Amino acid sequence: MVQALHRPSSLATDEFHPDFAKDLGDGAELEFQLPNAEDETLSEAEFERKVELAWQVCDRFDLQTDIWRGRILRTVRDRESRRGNGQGVGFLNWLRDREISKTQAYSLIELADSADKLLHEGLLEAEEVNQFSKRAFVETAQASPEVQQLVCELARESYAAEGQKITRREVRQLTDEWTALSSDLLPEEIRQKAADRSIPTRYLSPLVREMEKLPESHQTVLKAEVAENPDVDTVKQVTAEAKYLAKYLTAAKQVQTIDQDSFDLEGALEEALRVGCLNSTADLVNQAAQLEQAIAKLFTTWKRLNTLSERVYLDSGASTPKLRSLLAQLSPLSSQLLELQLGDPDSAFSRPIRLQILTEAMDQPGS
Repeated sequence: MVQALHRPSSLATDEFHPDFAKDLGDGAELEFQLPNAEDETLSEAEFERKVELAWQVCDRFDLQTDIWRGRILRTVRDRESRRGNGQGVGFLNWLRDREISKTQAYSLIELADSADKLLHEGLLEAEEVNQFSKRAFVETAQASPEVQQLVCELARESYAAEGQKITRREVRQLTDEWTALSSDLLPEEIRQKAADRSIPTRYLSPLVREMEKLPESHQTVLKAEVAENPDVDTVKQVTAEAKYLAKYLTAAKQVQTIDQDSFDLEGALEEALRVGCLNSTADLVNQAAQLEQAIAKLFTTWKRLNTLSERVYLDSGASTPKLRSLLAQLSPLSSQLLELQLGDPDSAFSRPIRLQILTEAMDQPGS
């Protein structure tokens, strides 16, 4: 048996319910009679049912609480905003006093905004919010308007029939179905198979997401490939191709070593596709981009290390031999020739690494 000793009042979309705190009570809590984990007479199915029921109540209670927390935070933020300081310092102090991060606060405000929007537009009635688990509601709030409409209709039907609660899995399933049936990136053959459920829609949403990242020319090629063989294996293969295509195109534009004006990006891509090494090529270019970023970070860190070493050297003196010894110990990292032992020095696989840093200023005569 599951019993909510104190239930939050119904949600109001335009203002705080004046009796919300009073209705909830100072000792507000949930009380459960959980199944005995050591009860061997209890069937596994009955045990799962009771635990799931308790979990759903917690989800709904937590959802109501977070929506109201978001409304409270929004009210405090808006009041501080009206005071005209433009900095939001009062709001940040309010968060700090309650040990709430700014990210968490705006996440709750977004949840409250989503709840009020769904209620204001008539997609949901206040009592129907309880048909959602917290994660399912958040998922719905982040979905497209079309999917929100579908989910809210399902919640309304479930509430009227006193049926099962809306879970995150159901929201994702409706999202997948809408994507599969409405996206122009999927050929008609695939959409028909999605409609008659001969191809599960869960395979199609990832394909659409990856194809959306690509130029139209690549979308057309992949779309034709799927239309020629409209089956699950082809969908999986094309999804992987689209993923690596997007990875390659994005990374190649970020690599400064590549001359973007003279290099034939598409030509190299076509050759990689022809010989079947798109995966490795995409990883190659991505690693090159990461290496360039690492080099830039290495240089700025090395400069910072030299600046700090010089500052400590000037601030110290003969009376600080141990501090001077620390500078000497770190000197292999502050010189132009960086030295580092890679791996355990006592291991047979250990090896020294030496990197030389040369900048334009260092290459000048007399540098």
